[in-house]
Amino acid sequence: MNAPDTKADLHFYLQSARDALLWKLEGLSEYDIRRPHTPTGTNLLGMVKHVASVELGYLGDTFGRPSGEPLPWLEDGAEPNADMWATADESREDVVGLYRRAWAHADATIDALPLDTIGTVPWWPSHRNEVTLHHAVVRVIADTHRHAGHADIIRELMDGAVGMSEGNDSMVPGDSAWWEEYRGRVERAAQEADREDSVRAP
Repeated sequence: MNAPDTKADLHFYLQSARDALLWKLEGLSEYDIRRPHTPTGTNLLGMVKHVASVELGYLGDTFGRPSGEPLPWLEDGAEPNADMWATADESREDVVGLYRRAWAHADATIDALPLDTIGTVPWWPSHRNEVTLHHAVVRVIADTHRHAGHADIIRELMDGAVGMSEGNDSMVPGDSAWWEEYRGRVERAAQEADREDSVRAP
């Protein structure tokens, strides 16, 4: 496979993850996109802020292409995990706008450089901080899809909305009654397996 085809494949999966993550914010209040949904504080807008920072780092700074975007939450002395949540002063528009600018900057890096270009990750130990552009793009794709999956689960628990994008929920057909029965079967199977395990236990 030649480099243009490989780049097209990488970009397709990166963009699909970006779009899916942003779609999870649509139709929600400021509170709901910011509030923590897990004991470790996982929240929707914070994940967008995080992945924007990841793109600007791995697909910008690493290859000598700084974006010029101020990222105070990553500076020395910033509080831990400051990239994983949005303050009240950071608007939805600010964070989403940063993410879209990060896309453009990252895409320009991917377009401009061969995939075997070697970059240096500034925050990695010096003895193992070199990566190819191909490796960096795959890493960003993996991270973004991971967080898009987190967002999908959070959104489903909030209001039942699921899927990758509008018109593409990637779910088998079924109305609410079908899903309720399906969930019941899954629950019963789990209980049965637990009972059988208890019987087998010495």
